[in-house]
Amino acid sequence: MQPGSCRVSRFSKAAILGLATGVAGLVAGVLPFWIAFGENLDLDLLFRLRGQRAPPDEVLVVSVDKASADRFGLPNDLRKWPRSLHADLIGRLSAGGASVIAFDIFFEEPRPGDEDRLFADAMGRARNVILCQRMQGGTVSLTDKEGAPAPGLSIAKTVPPIRPLSQAAAALAPFPLPKIPFKVNRGWTFRTGAGETPTMPIVAFQVFAMPVYGEFRDLLERARTDLPADPARESRNIPVAGGVESVVRETRNIFESDPAIGERMLEEIRRSPAVPADPARRRLIASLVRMYQSDVSRCLNFYGPPRTVRTIPYYRFIEKDGGSSGKETIDVSGKAVFVGSSESWQPEQKDGFYTVFSRGDGLDLSGVEIAATAFGNLLEDLPVRPLDDRGRIAVVFLWGLAIGAFCRLFPPHIAALGAAGACILYLAAAGRQFAADGTWYPITIPLFLQAPLALGATVLWNYVDSNRERRNIRRAFEHYLPNDVVDRLAKNISDLKTGNQVVYGICLATDAEHYTSLSESMGPKELGSFMNRYYEAVFDPVNRHGGVVSNVIGDSMLAIWVDSRSDPALKDRSCLAALDIAGAMRRIDPSSCPAPLQTRIGLHAGHIMLGNIGAAGHYEYRPVGDIVNTATRIEGLNKHLGTRILASEEVARHLDNFLTREVGKFLLAGKSKPVVVHELVCRLSDSAGPQRIACRRFEEALEAFRGRRWEEAEKIFLEVADSLGADGPSRFHVDLCALYHKHPPGGSWDGAVRMDKK
Repeated sequence: MQPGSCRVSRFSKAAILGLATGVAGLVAGVLPFWIAFGENLDLDLLFRLRGQRAPPDEVLVVSVDKASADRFGLPNDLRKWPRSLHADLIGRLSAGGASVIAFDIFFEEPRPGDEDRLFADAMGRARNVILCQRMQGGTVSLTDKEGAPAPGLSIAKTVPPIRPLSQAAAALAPFPLPKIPFKVNRGWTFRTGAGETPTMPIVAFQVFAMPVYGEFRDLLERARTDLPADPARESRNIPVAGGVESVVRETRNIFESDPAIGERMLEEIRRSPAVPADPARRRLIASLVRMYQSDVSRCLNFYGPPRTVRTIPYYRFIEKDGGSSGKETIDVSGKAVFVGSSESWQPEQKDGFYTVFSRGDGLDLSGVEIAATAFGNLLEDLPVRPLDDRGRIAVVFLWGLAIGAFCRLFPPHIAALGAAGACILYLAAAGRQFAADGTWYPITIPLFLQAPLALGATVLWNYVDSNRERRNIRRAFEHYLPNDVVDRLAKNISDLKTGNQVVYGICLATDAEHYTSLSESMGPKELGSFMNRYYEAVFDPVNRHGGVVSNVIGDSMLAIWVDSRSDPALKDRSCLAALDIAGAMRRIDPSSCPAPLQTRIGLHAGHIMLGNIGAAGHYEYRPVGDIVNTATRIEGLNKHLGTRILASEEVARHLDNFLTREVGKFLLAGKSKPVVVHELVCRLSDSAGPQRIACRRFEEALEAFRGRRWEEAEKIFLEVADSLGADGPSRFHVDLCALYHKHPPGGSWDGAVRMDKK
């Protein structure tokens, strides 16, 4: 495969994995499990990264708590508190200038005496009190066209406070909280299933914003000229009982019938800085517009743990005898005051909801504090803002595409580090944006689904590719290498497509003597038949001892033993093969060969390159390197020394099971560095005593030869030649001693014998 096609294949796989990761994220994003799981985990992470933040000063909670009950001598059950106490609270808050007072308490049972009247009168005077309605399920009976009973329709209906209190309150509103699946993350703005009923924070904010309602209505009528006149447009004119809900419902209907009207109003505010001129009023009007634009539910932008919203105990406003509860004056001017059950200690908590900021001791946020939180979000126009569908799809898909492609393009360890770094950066950026304006970028799917999926798929894909390539290696090498060598090479070669591979190998080179004369004396068919028998005798020892015949040219053969590292067993097998080849040559039937065909053998070891060598459409898989050339030169040295098997010191070192002797140090033809050469004599178990003694004497002669003691060396070499009978290496060195005696080598001579011929 050409390099260009490798790149295309790699990028194609990266694109496939990127697309698959992106699509997997989109699919997970529509599964109910991931929607609930993702919302909980995403918001948990984002809130914990952001930490606590300050709520607006305009929001205040008055806690109906055990401390106040103890101070008043009342039971710790707010349903049993006298309503005249609430009347007193309303009076004090109203006198202090509170903009809106919202009770997160149900008043569904009448009380004896003047309790209800006093409470109703206080609300009538204040004209800004909102009472809570209970939400409960119900079923509407239906009939089909023929009048037969049909399955009922499940609805949610409201249970208002008792009539006198309902008529006196400025508004009534429920405050149900959805738990998905068990944690409060969001609140309803308009409760579906109950006639789009506005919830308490919405109604409270409308009452709070009544001072700018006239200007809001002016903007609304400029954006929609066909609207009828609104009697509630006068600023500070809070409608009578039931009127606030009507204003909210009618305005909501306008925004739903014309979804673009809100943007036109906001554009008018941005384009006309003088309408209104006061920046605070402008911000309040803009928040009112966005409230009516909102979905039926909003993610709550919590401020922090319980009591983060300023919470004042009930008793600090009132004492049982009606007097002041101390000299401290609590400023409630212009504030939205929410009254409800709220404790600072978990065992006393009666109204708690599990949220991201629930404390470790079990204290949850109270319902009244969540209502105050929802109101504060409206006031600041800073709820949690999930990305719209298009934005979420784009982020999830593009992230999946990028992380999947990245993981597939790089090796697994780099992909893992890169993906981890990208996830950290993504989380940091998402957390920063969330802290800045409440924007909620998806976390769970990109970081906990797509990133692990991309990494896991990459590892699996690489594993599949590796197995496929190992099979390809086996198929490619099975005609060249034995199975065990193929397995070892396959495990150590990371990617055959990258090119040739460097391994440790032992090269065995052979050459047959008198082949030229033999080929001249035999016909082609006869020669071919004989050479087949010759190669069978040569190949068999190589195969039996784990080698591979790499190349055959004429009467020469090159065999290799390869591994990922140097292994003494590799040397033993190659030497056994060399001895067996020599033995096989001695056993050839002389009658089948008109001329003797002895084989010379050379062995050398080191790192070689295995690869496809060739050009112009013809390639051969073979070893290449100086080791191969040196092995053939050592084989050729046999002609000069009269030996059969020679090996370099790299091969002969640590051969404990063989009898070897060093025959000298030679600068072989065409080489620039000398090589120490040994003769492989026989297996140690096959050697005789005189043979071993002769080898030791030969070593002594070599020592004298290198010490320039020519006469001493010549004498020992002659002794060895006589003991071994026509010993080639000894005769070779006897001639050298005679030559060097007459013509000594230079002073820098290191004992190496220069060989000018192959």
